[in-house]
Amino acid sequence: MRGYEINRDDYLKRLARIEGQVRGLQRMISEDKYCIDVLTQVNAVSAALKGVAVGLLDEHVRHCVREATEAGDQRRVDEMVTEATKAIERLVRS
Repeated sequence: MRGYEINRDDYLKRLARIEGQVRGLQRMISEDKYCIDVLTQVNAVSAALKGVAVGLLDEHVRHCVREATEAGDQRRVDEMVTEATKAIERLVRS
């Protein structure tokens, strides 16, 4: 089971809202809205996606890493921590 199984519906709702925001961006561009207003909405979508990413990362650590730790599988714990670290690096760079 993936760590996000617990909050799957919440993630799907958040992603549906983000999808709506992106459609709103498309509409703003097609209606030739003021570029600063469009950029503000782009920033909002970006922040919402990062929020999803941080939530997934949190659940990865709380569920997957904890599960490997409780199983006493140190090699798997190390792999999962490395995965989490790389994901954090990608988030920080973006």
